[in-house]
Amino acid sequence: MSGVDRSFQIPDGTLVQTLSNFNLSVAPGEFVAIVGPTGCGKSTTLNLITGLARPDAGRVKVLGRPVDGIDPDVGFVFQVDALFPWRSVLGNVSAGLRYRGVSKKEANEAALDWIAKVGLKRFANHYPHQLSGGMRKRVALAQTFISQPKILLMDEPFSSLDVQTRTFMQDELLNLWSSLGASVVFVTHDLEEAVALADRVVVLTARPATVKSSYRIDLPRPRVMGDIRYDARFMEMCRTIWADLKDEAQAGMDGSTVSADPHAALTPNS
Repeated sequence: MSGVDRSFQIPDGTLVQTLSNFNLSVAPGEFVAIVGPTGCGKSTTLNLITGLARPDAGRVKVLGRPVDGIDPDVGFVFQVDALFPWRSVLGNVSAGLRYRGVSKKEANEAALDWIAKVGLKRFANHYPHQLSGGMRKRVALAQTFISQPKILLMDEPFSSLDVQTRTFMQDELLNLWSSLGASVVFVTHDLEEAVALADRVVVLTARPATVKSSYRIDLPRPRVMGDIRYDARFMEMCRTIWADLKDEAQAGMDGSTVSADPHAALTPNS
């Protein structure tokens, strides 16, 4: 993303700018976490990358190509599970391949493999309402990773989970990501989550958002989420980034009460 501006109009006719001269690049295979004040346009950024929204100015490119609609090489994991309630786990995970013309037999074989990878082999024939929140999130990960996206966008995917389940899911994500090698753009309000997962943490300003700073996370991999939070270097990085973020967070709380870009309704948070 280069020099991107994005605005939207609220019901009284006022034009509200969400992003201003926004610049962000992600290297192949890099895991980038984005943090910033509530309502600053984090989800809008993801929508621009997917093609669900368009910039008012500037350029958005994915894999070197200008964004023009939904790219099959981009996967998206939402905060709210995007599962079909009438489909089993197997049916949900295989759906993406079936929509792309893969035969039922081949799609089911691939789906069963990914279902096993996320530890749900015994639940392949269960339906979403029969699963816990953590299990549904595992299905969502398998549903996304089965298409082997080159870019993975994640909008607070674990925020609704309890602390223990979230920790297990973070480990699951890192294991799957390391095997796939996709670039990841991960939006979160949880600074510790960002530092523990990412290669780089990007801090956004209060709206209109621009990139305030970028921090390289030099913690070694592989990382175990239950252990990394006790690492002295981890705690030092969290303190450093929070010192940079807290003024923007306060500005976001003190600022306009206008809701975020309505296009962000396409993703659960902004």
